[in-house]
Amino acid sequence: MISREGVGRVAGDSEERFAEVLAWADAHVRRTGPPEARERPWSTVLRLPTADGPVWLKATTAAARAEVGLYRVLAARTPGAVLVPIARDDRRGWLLLPDGGPTLRDGPPERVADGVAAALRVYAALQRAVAPAWAEILAAGVPDASPAALPARFTEAVAATGLDDDVPRRRALVAHWAAVLADSPGADLVTVDHQDLHPGNVLTAGPRFYDWGDAVLAHPFASLLVALGGLARTLGVGPDDPAVLAARDAYLDVFADLAGHRELVRIAEIACRAAVVARALTWHRAVGAAGPDHRFADAPRTTLATLGSASPFHAA
Repeated sequence: MISREGVGRVAGDSEERFAEVLAWADAHVRRTGPPEARERPWSTVLRLPTADGPVWLKATTAAARAEVGLYRVLAARTPGAVLVPIARDDRRGWLLLPDGGPTLRDGPPERVADGVAAALRVYAALQRAVAPAWAEILAAGVPDASPAALPARFTEAVAATGLDDDVPRRRALVAHWAAVLADSPGADLVTVDHQDLHPGNVLTAGPRFYDWGDAVLAHPFASLLVALGGLARTLGVGPDDPAVLAARDAYLDVFADLAGHRELVRIAEIACRAAVVARALTWHRAVGAAGPDHRFADAPRTTLATLGSASPFHAA
């Protein structure tokens, strides 16, 4: 995650801690001042001033290192829809990215809904463009949450979160959803799911998408869990609000060649319900090593506990 929120000036002793990664970045850009940093359990982000404007240096943890290799696939297949790295180090998990300008969250609130709807069309096209590279995505280390893998991911999520409530029923639901999705429109387009596609991760210029550290391989429609949930929270409305449904329909229009609209909506609802499994594991990878006192320490379990509820969107 490379949000600009919480970035602050690095003190001298702290800059020494970042000496190795800063030396790497300095081989690619010429800094004009000291870095600013934001440290989180899943990554450290450094804002580096240069004569051409700021650049962003991201040092991932081992749990999120696949993002670096994923950028290689995305930049090769859809360079106009992502931030193309200035440099990357796959082994050490380092990314040097240009500044992408404001996000949809930074703009006027009354324009967020239309902005998200337009962005989801571009995002859906990105998904279709990178779907043939699914093996490359997995080889980069991106977790497999495709329909065939969902039952195994559920078992993994139960073990990771310690959930012991109604597990047999939830397991049966996941198996059913996985079977439906495996035989659904879009099943042959298993592709990248950003997993954190809220308005703050959509750059208005383009639009383009960044902060891919939570990404998984999944049925394409699984991306709507966070995308629509994030839009609903930003607007302060429910998941059935007309603005949210318009964004959903804008996304599904890109898949209109696969099936009729009603069928696409049905599959999207199932994909979002099933995507709760991957979302719980995403939270676990992000904060699992942060300890019980972290403010999101219980997020993996509470997210998985929503599986099978009336609406999956409060898990997003």
